[in-house]
Amino acid sequence: MTDTALSQTARTASQREMTLRGFILGALITVVFTASNVYLGLKIGLTVASSIPAAVISMSVLRAMGGSTILENNMVQTQASAAGTLSCVFVSLPCMIMIGYWQHFPYLETTLLTLAGGMTGVLFTVPLRRAMVTNSDLPYPEGVAAAEILKAGSESGSPESLRALLTGGVLSALVTFATGGLRLLADSAAITATWGGAIFRASTGFSLALLGAGYLVGIAGGLAMLIGTIIAWDVAVPILSAQLPNPAHLPAAGFATQIWTQKVRFLGAGTIAIAAIWTLAVLARPVAAGIRDMMRAHGSADEDGRDLTPRTLLLLTGLCLAILFVLFISFQSPFAHGSAIVSAALAAVAFCALFGFLVAAACGYMAGIVGSSSSPLSGIAIIAIVLVASFMLLLEPLGVLPAEMSANGHHLAIAFALYILSAIVASSAISNDNLQDLKTGQLVGASPWRQQVALLVGCVSGAIVIPPVLELLYQAYGFVGAMPHPGMNPDHALPAPQPALLTTIAQGIFQHQLDWTMILIGIALGVVLIAADLLLRRVGGAMPPLAVGIGLYLPPAVSVTLAIGAIIGWACTRHARQSEGGVSTMLASGFIVGESLTGVLLAGIAGATGRDDALAILPEASTVPSILGTLVFIAICLWFGHKIRRA
Repeated sequence: MTDTALSQTARTASQREMTLRGFILGALITVVFTASNVYLGLKIGLTVASSIPAAVISMSVLRAMGGSTILENNMVQTQASAAGTLSCVFVSLPCMIMIGYWQHFPYLETTLLTLAGGMTGVLFTVPLRRAMVTNSDLPYPEGVAAAEILKAGSESGSPESLRALLTGGVLSALVTFATGGLRLLADSAAITATWGGAIFRASTGFSLALLGAGYLVGIAGGLAMLIGTIIAWDVAVPILSAQLPNPAHLPAAGFATQIWTQKVRFLGAGTIAIAAIWTLAVLARPVAAGIRDMMRAHGSADEDGRDLTPRTLLLLTGLCLAILFVLFISFQSPFAHGSAIVSAALAAVAFCALFGFLVAAACGYMAGIVGSSSSPLSGIAIIAIVLVASFMLLLEPLGVLPAEMSANGHHLAIAFALYILSAIVASSAISNDNLQDLKTGQLVGASPWRQQVALLVGCVSGAIVIPPVLELLYQAYGFVGAMPHPGMNPDHALPAPQPALLTTIAQGIFQHQLDWTMILIGIALGVVLIAADLLLRRVGGAMPPLAVGIGLYLPPAVSVTLAIGAIIGWACTRHARQSEGGVSTMLASGFIVGESLTGVLLAGIAGATGRDDALAILPEASTVPSILGTLVFIAICLWFGHKIRRA
């Protein structure tokens, strides 16, 4: 059945789609996912996907209330997904505390900055929908999984598909609880070898959600990420480890990880940057065609093809940019004076508008390849802070910025750059998730414009919740290097890894101490990868350069596990044709569902107890979890491959 036919069938069954109870339920779910994601992000630098758990919770609650439809459930998960994703501002907002500019998170200022940035992420992706969702063959793994879950939970869902979803979900939940809760199973395995001074390291994760996502991603994206991992850990790390000193006398594994964190990830950031620019150039024509189609569809009675009207987009975008302009003025006014604060605010708004739209397309494309959860948002944040800081340094001699920006080691300029970054991160996070949600809506027959309204509402509810959550966590634990009260135990402080890194980069650029070497090498590598992809496409192959950059940047526990899922899917289906809604797809979706829901549960336990090992039953030094984790993961991979072949 085509997507259009499915849309008409779903809407004929019931017109209930955008409801008051749905908005209220979505707002309540928002509180749970936002709090858990902010805590996890500051604790370990990762978040849990909110779209799929929100869909499961919505189906359960609305079915109990009676009269629910697949379209109404989709609206709830769309709203909750947007709000949960907006919590990714944990990457940048704590930077203001770490540099000493803020002593707490001011509620109104933080809310408006997050809201305006997030809403621009929605608005920037609306013109991209036709080119990147409707007329694209990108896999959108999490969007497809969420759609399959909604279909399986609807009245017309087949028992076989529902059983497959439940089987995958229960299995994944049990493994995740044994891994992240009981610590009975390890979540990864690694082997380290040395040859002379060079260190080689191979590792993989045991996440079933990533295994399922890799199956949905497909072989091209999976292999590209694997190639990126091999370049990082079997080429770059050995070369650098043989050349760089190890003054702290770290063990081989620790030294290799340090090199990857401090050097090779910047190589990946440079590759992502040039690959993203190339991707935008390739997308320019289809995006322009999509915008033309959107203008022609304005006023059409066809719900399936109608977005928010161009007038609405312009008005809302203008309002968001006006809010940002006022915030940028008020940020400078206590410390700077004169007309320069207006010109600096205008320059910042222009940067947010232009770079925000480009990032929306790049993030949407990355999410289409590997899914929202695996898309390297922190890599985009690194690129953004490098560009923002460099942009401000270019404007400084032109007199566009207030003179006070240069005083005290550029302290105000560093704070202003990080402030601008927070708006860009909010926009990037939402655009990273929105096209995934719109893909789900396309597959279940949702109205695009109604779904876009739900995304905007999600931004509002998320922006309201995020500031008090940040403030609560800061006052309760503090951040490493930034404690709110004297006498607090620094061992209990939240590490906040991404904010610490972004603060270091911003200070390094303004104080001319940043090492550009790895970023420039990454850009050169990206050019080579683009050429290789063009050559492969001439013979029917593909190696998406953006996916290779993602593999360079992400931990191997993510990239390799995704690649394993993709290889299993390719090996077991290369001689067969399989429908999108088959048992294998439902099993893969179930893997994502089970781990996502259990991840939220474990995040809640960690937040309540202040410990992420509250349920652990084995000592940390035990080797039993590594052995059991490896055996269980291999067994599940074999079982999954067997199920795919039978399907």
